[in-house]
Amino acid sequence: MFVSKYEVGRRRLIPRWPVRTSSLFYRIRVPGTKRSLLRFEGRYNPKTLQRELILKDKKPLFWMVGLFALAAIPIAVGQQLVFSIFGSICFFAAINVLWTLIIGTAGLQSYASLATVGVGAYAATYLSITYGIPWPIMLIAGTLFGALMGFIISVPARRLDGLYYALLTIGISEFLRSYITQSESLGGQFNGALFGADRIVSEEAMQTSSGQTISYLVSFFVLLISLAIFRLVSGGRIGILLRTAQSSKEDESFAAAVGIDFQRARLFVFLISSAALGFVGAFYATNQGGASLSLFSLDQMLLLLAMIVIGGLGKAEGAVVGTVIVVFLNQWFTSWGPWRIVLVGFLMLASVLYTRNGLFGLRQQLIEIRERRKALSRATRTTRYGAFLPEQGPEISDKGVIAEREFERAIRDKLREWITPEIIEEHRLSPLGQHSDHLERILNYFRKQPISNKYVVYCESAFQAYRVVALSGIPGVPPRLVDDKTYSNLDEAYHAVFLRRINDLKSQH
Repeated sequence: MFVSKYEVGRRRLIPRWPVRTSSLFYRIRVPGTKRSLLRFEGRYNPKTLQRELILKDKKPLFWMVGLFALAAIPIAVGQQLVFSIFGSICFFAAINVLWTLIIGTAGLQSYASLATVGVGAYAATYLSITYGIPWPIMLIAGTLFGALMGFIISVPARRLDGLYYALLTIGISEFLRSYITQSESLGGQFNGALFGADRIVSEEAMQTSSGQTISYLVSFFVLLISLAIFRLVSGGRIGILLRTAQSSKEDESFAAAVGIDFQRARLFVFLISSAALGFVGAFYATNQGGASLSLFSLDQMLLLLAMIVIGGLGKAEGAVVGTVIVVFLNQWFTSWGPWRIVLVGFLMLASVLYTRNGLFGLRQQLIEIRERRKALSRATRTTRYGAFLPEQGPEISDKGVIAEREFERAIRDKLREWITPEIIEEHRLSPLGQHSDHLERILNYFRKQPISNKYVVYCESAFQAYRVVALSGIPGVPPRLVDDKTYSNLDEAYHAVFLRRINDLKSQH
């Protein structure tokens, strides 16, 4: 299909597709979510006088291109080193995606994700060596043991949180490493190495190009399963519930007050992620023919944490891109020795100090910096009308919007003149009821303001305790507390809201 591009002012080139009146366009959605694979928006092009389609959501397209490149590059090259590097990328990316689900969506500071992978790998390997189970049963066993490990770790999460829970999970990982080292049945006599399990691709087939291709495609399929679990959980109903109440303790309390079982939801996500991590560990055992003690290594866990931090915490794309960067630095530049680890640490430190949320938070950060600079530049200039500057002219095509904003500015200026100590005292004595003309006009102006960031009174205890909160204006997002003050009666709370609205009015220009 021919794609035409039209340049409008200083805007970037946007690909546009002509609309065929004889055919209909259907939006294909990701199963289980509300996200479209390719979401187009119809617009009218004033230059061509035609209806056109513009690709609005490019994220699914980037995902498809990136995953296709990740699957095709090693097969096209066909070298064993490339298969090994890309196989490690798929394996660690699958772990990081599920770990992101625990830290980002569930909000649990668990550092036992790699240990859960190790439990699934060692359990599947032991059952295969001892009882001779094939590799499909190994995958099921690893999933069950991963869920059991997640249940055991989730029990302290009801009482511990933050740093204490993180230290507990690290202690559990070190305990399992020590146990495997001293256990003869789990390879203690071989320094924790336990091999001899059933494999998806045999050792003889791994020496051929076709066997390496099959092994890598299976690793890539495991990554796709992890991404699907992340999308279904994080983009589903339970993910929305968790994001509603995970920002602060006040939000969590408010969610519990309106009937959202926050603890149950995040433990459910934790169990799903742990079962999936156990599945990844069992796959590792079936792909390598066993398990090694490196799965419980603290160094490896810190390396995985660096991947998530560099890419962006809480984002699946950040986990995958961060994994690609760190794995390439760690395996491709082996001749650098320990300096490659120093480079990874430097990138992690730079991400923490200079970015808000890794590489995928950098774009929004740069946009905000640009907007602040534009606002500062506009603030240093003077114009005829004060509220609108010359560079805003192309952004506002409707003259009615300009007139409405000018009218609102004039109203605010007039209301500021009416705000006097006498008006404030009148409201303090009688927040409700009949008021003077000026005070009534001021209150009516406050009442018609948008819901977003609007101050209201929140009743903590009837006739005893009242708080001032600000509404979010977004469905599903709870209000936020504006201060720590508690008012004993309703009149004091109403007057506190009135004073805050006055301060906001005086600060507006």
